[in-house]
Amino acid sequence: MLIFLWIQLAFAATIIVIAAMFLTRASDVIAVKTGLGRSFVGVVLLATATSLPELGTGISSISIVGEPDLAAGDAFGSNLFNLLIVGLLELLWWNRTFLGQVNSSAVIVGMLAIGVTVLATLAVQLHSTPTPFDDWFLSPVSVGVIGFFIVAMYVIYRNEASGDTVATEDMQYADKRLSASFLLYGLAALLVVGAAIWLATVGDFIADEMGWEASFMGTQFLAAATSLPELATSYAAIRINAPELAISNLLGSNIFNMGFVLFLDDVAYTNGAFWAVISPIHVVTGVLAVLMTTIVVLHIRSGAGKVSLTFSKATSVLLVGMYATASFLVWRLG
Repeated sequence: MLIFLWIQLAFAATIIVIAAMFLTRASDVIAVKTGLGRSFVGVVLLATATSLPELGTGISSISIVGEPDLAAGDAFGSNLFNLLIVGLLELLWWNRTFLGQVNSSAVIVGMLAIGVTVLATLAVQLHSTPTPFDDWFLSPVSVGVIGFFIVAMYVIYRNEASGDTVATEDMQYADKRLSASFLLYGLAALLVVGAAIWLATVGDFIADEMGWEASFMGTQFLAAATSLPELATSYAAIRINAPELAISNLLGSNIFNMGFVLFLDDVAYTNGAFWAVISPIHVVTGVLAVLMTTIVVLHIRSGAGKVSLTFSKATSVLLVGMYATASFLVWRLG
């Protein structure tokens, strides 16, 4: 029985990874041919699509499985895993720095990611003790995070619109049709959502079989699985020399997780405020995500050529180490 569950999990994850590869190419074509720019498309289109597993997993964990803590752990854990990916990408570029190749638009995205993560973390802390909002259908904090998310999308759009965009005459995609790219994007996104729902159900069965706590299962195991699209698309973006697409995807996914996914998780949970029934351990993962994002933002602000390659690699090791620390704390305290 357990072996069969692991096989299902591996198959669902494989579907997500393959679909994510098509998402990357389709998103880059859209960025080039519309002139919207890779940073904006990376946040709005690519990050939205690659975060659909967290959305599908969260809602199905609540509505089908009945484990709201699994949904919260997946969202907060995916943030950490996305930041781990940043560190891994930096390590993979042995003779140059990944973060040094991206433009200043990523700083805005990173700061917005910090802001919405702080709000979500404060929500967990606020509801860790009884509040007048615990029995409400929707916590006022959820309204705050979705409001921040909407403002963040507008700020990113305005920032990208005022800067340089990808040249529409780029001949790299001269043979690609915009309509076909949008269709490919939509089909790949549907595959990701379907596989994510399957993944959540199988993941909960594995957690029961292994005797894992829902918070640990969500933050570590399930979060890693549902973050596979971010890993696959970011690596694919690096391969087509689009680092802005990669970093915007990763940081933008964190904005989506905290501002949109957690809001809909609260909507899906109909027995009161979602925040009141999840583990306080998510405060720890939220704080570490804020610290890791701050490190990434400061590194990008330093600019290419101003930070040594050795320092860049040390930063990546620090990010990996902080992720390992978070994993240990969730395991011990969750």
